[in-house]
Amino acid sequence: MPQSAFDLILPKRRLSGVVFASPHSGNCYTPAFLRQTPLDHLAIRSSEDAYVDQLFGSAPEYGVPLLCAAMPRAYVDLNRSPDELDPALIEGAVRRGQNPRVASGLGVIPRVVANGRAIYTGKLPMAEAQHRIDRYWRPYHQTLQDLLDQAHRDFGQAILIDCHSMPHEAMDGVARNSRRCPEIVLGDRFGAAAGGEIVDRIEAAFSAAGLAVVRNAPFAGAYITQAYGRPSRRQHAVQVEIDRSLYLDERQVRPNANFDSLRRALRQVIAEIAEIGNEQMPLAAE
Repeated sequence: MPQSAFDLILPKRRLSGVVFASPHSGNCYTPAFLRQTPLDHLAIRSSEDAYVDQLFGSAPEYGVPLLCAAMPRAYVDLNRSPDELDPALIEGAVRRGQNPRVASGLGVIPRVVANGRAIYTGKLPMAEAQHRIDRYWRPYHQTLQDLLDQAHRDFGQAILIDCHSMPHEAMDGVARNSRRCPEIVLGDRFGAAAGGEIVDRIEAAFSAAGLAVVRNAPFAGAYITQAYGRPSRRQHAVQVEIDRSLYLDERQVRPNANFDSLRRALRQVIAEIAEIGNEQMPLAAE
């Protein structure tokens, strides 16, 4: 097992209240985990935000920290609440109301990967689920909150950029009438997770890099933006989804020929977002 639940790359000097994080790019597929699944090495990776940590790897050069998961999303999903336990997978788990994520197999311990393919052939004991949550979920989130608290103390505000990727097929039907298909989806839970001026600036940074940007459709943000987005307290959270086809051979889960070009374009985006965290924004209305 990895020594740490996450990788944290700190800048030489913190210059901004921005924090970049990648909760779904972990790729430590341990032998013990792989023995639990009938899926092959490509299928088990299909819900991973592969290489997103590398796309945003220059963030510390601009004075902001980068927090990255170590374990894969298929093992434990850091963008879910720890009580989103799936009774269809976890022995002894109790159904808590109507939760469409859990019902579809995408709880904190996922039952399926992309396209609904089952990760396991049977159930997991509750003790196994709690071990994964205690060993990997809680340390990641404690560190994330510590980084945001420090940003708030030092800069008067905290801005979380929650970095993800999305399958190209997720955008099917989003573009209408020959409009350019969106390449970036910013999720701020329709304004509940981040101040409008901050999201405007983030959108402008991606647009200036030549990327087509939309907001909240089809992804408005999940647990992380909901839990950490508190604009009235100057703590903002914005989910960033990048179309995987821009940089990834999705079938082989490896960088495509455009990977380095996109990573270079994102350097300027990161630099512009980091600048937002240097500035005092007006307090959001309650």
